[in-house]
Amino acid sequence: MRASRLLSILLLLQSRGRMTAQQLADEFETSVRTIYRDIDDLSASGVPVYAERGRDGGFQLLDGYRTRLTGLTPAEAEALFLTGLPGPAAELGLGDAMAAAQLKLLAALPSERREGAERVASRFHLDPIGWYQTTEQSAFLPTLAEAVWNTRRIRVRYESWAAVVERQLDPLGLALKAGVWYLVARVGGRPRTYRVSNIQALDLGDESFTRPKGFNLAAYWSAWAKDFEARLYTGAAKLRLSPHGLKRLCALAPVVAQTAKRTASAPDKRGWVRVEVPTESVDHAAGQLLNLGADAEVLAPPELRRHMAKLTRELAALYAPAAKPRRGARRRS
Repeated sequence: MRASRLLSILLLLQSRGRMTAQQLADEFETSVRTIYRDIDDLSASGVPVYAERGRDGGFQLLDGYRTRLTGLTPAEAEALFLTGLPGPAAELGLGDAMAAAQLKLLAALPSERREGAERVASRFHLDPIGWYQTTEQSAFLPTLAEAVWNTRRIRVRYESWAAVVERQLDPLGLALKAGVWYLVARVGGRPRTYRVSNIQALDLGDESFTRPKGFNLAAYWSAWAKDFEARLYTGAAKLRLSPHGLKRLCALAPVVAQTAKRTASAPDKRGWVRVEVPTESVDHAAGQLLNLGADAEVLAPPELRRHMAKLTRELAALYAPAAKPRRGARRRS
């Protein structure tokens, strides 16, 4: 822990220049006396750090002294600032590690390029979570990250769509998709995907496992996601949409928007178009299409059209005004 702090002090002085003992103490949440001891140890180890007294004084490195990260070019260091997702990193228990890594990246840059890297971090921000959504929280994420990193076998109790099951898994990786964490793990000799929020219990074992040769998490995830969507959208619906309805439909899901735009007919005199969109099920499609109100009409399939008619009749009955009592009618006591 102390060796890590000494290295961090060195990198801070290299990237920020002169810093006071109090500033360093605040940065590392330690005492000023501890910082003085750390500076003495850095100096004793050959690092040319010196103190300048006075109102604007502090500790700084001798001009021209630099420690570099071997093999990391300035352009690579600048690009890596775009990969910083502090929210997901903190959920994995890696928030402090990410902050330390970015500090090391800054230290790897020459002084003339350091400003450019800091500009990247201050002007570009990656937010992978959809509107009106938050990341699913799970107390198991840090433990899962440890298991993935150290190739440790785990045992979980998992709630699938069919039942609650217990599995022994070889965790291969974690993926964040639209605010939802997924675990990719090997079971029965092949990788499978598990929603982290559905894990009810987790036991991190002492047994290690050997990762399958040639396994690529990004390639697996891309193929799995495409297959999942193909299995998810098992049907299709033909719709008639107003201009406003088409805009609202395209906000439902990217695949729905793409298919609707690709299949849209020429507008009629009122601007309405006919489109075809993929659907999961009659119930799911009806629930989404009700959001479009009178800006959408289901043309096919017949079962979806009948279900929409049934739902709208039930809604009309639910919101129908209560009948007023007839004048002169005797009220029941």
